[in-house]
Amino acid sequence: MDADKHIGIRNVSSICSLTQLDDHDLSRLLEKPRLNIERQRSFDERSLTDLPTLLVRGSYDNFDSMHSPGGRSGIDTPASWDGNSFNPHPIVAEAWEALRRSLVYFRGQPVGTIAAYDHASEEVLNYDQVFVRDFVPSALAFLMNGEPEIVKNFLLKTLQLQGWEKKVDRFKLGEGVMPASFKVLHDPVRKLDMIVADFGESAIGRVAPVDSGFWWIILLRAYTKSTGDLSLAERPECQKGIRLILMLCLAEGFDTFPTLLCADGCSMIDRRMDVYGYPIEIQALFYMALRCALMMLKHDGEGKDCIERIEKRLHALNYHMRSYFWLDFQQLNDIYRYKTEEYSHTAVNKFNVIPDSIPDWIFDFMPMRGGYFIGNVSPARMDFRWFCLGNCVAILSSLATPEQSMAIMDLIEARWDELVGEMPLKIAYPAIESHEWRIVTGCDPKNTRWSYHNGGSWPVLLWLLTAACIKTGRPQIARQAIDLAETRLLKDGWPEYYDGKLGRFIGKQARKYQTWSIAGYLVAKMLLEDPSHLGMISLEEDKQRKPMIKRSSSWNC
Repeated sequence: MDADKHIGIRNVSSICSLTQLDDHDLSRLLEKPRLNIERQRSFDERSLTDLPTLLVRGSYDNFDSMHSPGGRSGIDTPASWDGNSFNPHPIVAEAWEALRRSLVYFRGQPVGTIAAYDHASEEVLNYDQVFVRDFVPSALAFLMNGEPEIVKNFLLKTLQLQGWEKKVDRFKLGEGVMPASFKVLHDPVRKLDMIVADFGESAIGRVAPVDSGFWWIILLRAYTKSTGDLSLAERPECQKGIRLILMLCLAEGFDTFPTLLCADGCSMIDRRMDVYGYPIEIQALFYMALRCALMMLKHDGEGKDCIERIEKRLHALNYHMRSYFWLDFQQLNDIYRYKTEEYSHTAVNKFNVIPDSIPDWIFDFMPMRGGYFIGNVSPARMDFRWFCLGNCVAILSSLATPEQSMAIMDLIEARWDELVGEMPLKIAYPAIESHEWRIVTGCDPKNTRWSYHNGGSWPVLLWLLTAACIKTGRPQIARQAIDLAETRLLKDGWPEYYDGKLGRFIGKQARKYQTWSIAGYLVAKMLLEDPSHLGMISLEEDKQRKPMIKRSSSWNC
């Protein structure tokens, strides 16, 4: 998220009044009956009651088949407090209070949470809006706490916004583009509610969000898994929404890679940080969204065609990412010995990467045991930086093989000080500095070294790390990270991000009471207390793609 993203919202075509929304009245949509589907509750064919003892190092599980029912004893009492061996930390209640304070209402119904509730800040900017990506941890917290209505409202409202005409400087965006954010405006005189949506026309750099559509699909699947309510995903408007999002990404053009070509600023890394091309965050989200869509699309006329295209792309994307984005000690040594200017199918160095372009830091950073998906692979260039979100999503989506998932956890343990430090969790490592920073970021004062997206530490990433740790049977890693965060988060006012090599300082422009910092902490706590919740956001290894695809012979020197 960006502290300067919206100076003002001026696109008249992105405003909708109360009377224009009669056909999509959320109160009527919520009256439709919910289907209660009994779900399999297996963990390698063992009872969920055995989960705490089963979460040991080395286990790779079957959480995707789990139903994650929510339930609570009172409106302000988190369900995760009931019947667990964990005593709630004192800041949990404070976190829930802060999360509920961030709720946004449209026509009397909650439709999301604002980005931050920082009254001390002189500039509101766009932090009073509901961001699609930011709402995901809030949505998961409410689902885990047995409050699915707000998530359903959000999914329907953003789906409705998808259908609006989207223009940026006379240029029309694709039909399937989801908004980056929206704001509810209340008119007390006319007693009308209006919605203002941003599809990139107000964002810094005027970049449309690529990740919003992927997060929407992933959240729809999480809602379905949590509630057992298949009726929402099966609605014609939801089926169409899924297809429209994917048609933007599955279009065949000039690109010879199965990955998705993206601009800087199109994801959580929302400033220029030299991730143009095929950033790991978008590729992992793309993969997960494709797999989630495959589970929800109907096998009718239009759906069947989309499913066939998804299957083809998944096979190619799976092979490409596991083969060319994966880096461990052996692979680094292979790249170090590359020859260049090779031609034809016999080329060893397929992308013509110059070994001298390998940064010095990677040789000390890479442990003998461990590995990760690097930030980017494109012609003549590999971005060796670590990006947390992409690697965690790779584990949750099973883009990473079981062996690769374990290697990512090994790397985090081996490089704890660099990637976790004193405040979890580094969004990217290492930071760009000096002359390179001036060129790459355009002298961006917010992205100075070890700040914001240039090596800053983001508490929201706790939930992704915790989910990945549980899936790989390494909950102790998550516990250590959460213990670190609990020493400061409430005391510091739930900052958006932290600065410094170890994450010791509250970010210089960080908002306080950042909603996804609060929600990310709550989701991490509830996942540890009830690991069955992982079923909402974890996908099993696809049986058709389960055998590990070995590296192409062309990558062996």
